Amino acid sequence: MTTSRPFATAVLLSLAALVYSAWVMEVVLPTALHPARTYVSELAATDQPYTTLFRTTDLVAGALAAAAATLLSVPTRTRTRPRRGPVARTGAAALLLFGVATAVDSRLPLSCTPTTDPECATRETAGLVPWAHDAHTVSSTIALCAILVAMATLTRTVRHGPALLALELAATAWTLAAIAALETGHDGWGLGIAQRLQVGVIAIWLGVLAVSLLRAPTHDAPLPAHRPLREADVRP
Repeated sequence: MTTSRPFATAVLLSLAALVYSAWVMEVVLPTALHPARTYVSELAATDQPYTTLFRTTDLVAGALAAAAATLLSVPTRTRTRPRRGPVARTGAAALLLFGVATAVDSRLPLSCTPTTDPECATRETAGLVPWAHDAHTVSSTIALCAILVAMATLTRTVRHGPALLALELAATAWTLAAIAALETGHDGWGLGIAQRLQVGVIAIWLGVLAVSLLRAPTHDAPLPAHRPLREADVRP
């Protein structure tokens, strides 16, 4: 990478992390959705008052992450830095897939809020919701799997990468358990908290990756010019 490319990549990742955290605006917006019991994606459901806002921020966050991943994946070879290995390329590709899937996710919103609307939950179970509602689950799953791969393969690049990956896996396990409990008629087990922790860790990881890229040595400075040895250089 040239010196400017890590900087541009870091800026894109930082912006992606910031925009991906737009869901925190629910603290000040009258969404009528309880953060501890609802999906983050329900903020963007088409029957919600701020659907355009949250769908737009998801689209922008995905586009920024995809752009950053594209820069990260561009092969570079210098006299002092070899071409990146397959693990790093896999991480960049996974990050790209995460960005694309997140952007697509914003175009496939939920049609209603199943955790707060019993009628919506009934229609969802019966398969009577629009196709985009069902497709949203697929695109969200792809985005999650992609970011987990990115976090795992780029863990050496990111400071505290293993800790963030472990926290993300724990949040994902909690989210899946909460969804299973909800679908079997039990309490949601803090579904909203679990999923907000899940997406929050992703945003933090994107930001930390940005900082790590800026701190990493580029080793792109030219080598010192060779000069012939003089007698004084070898005299004891």
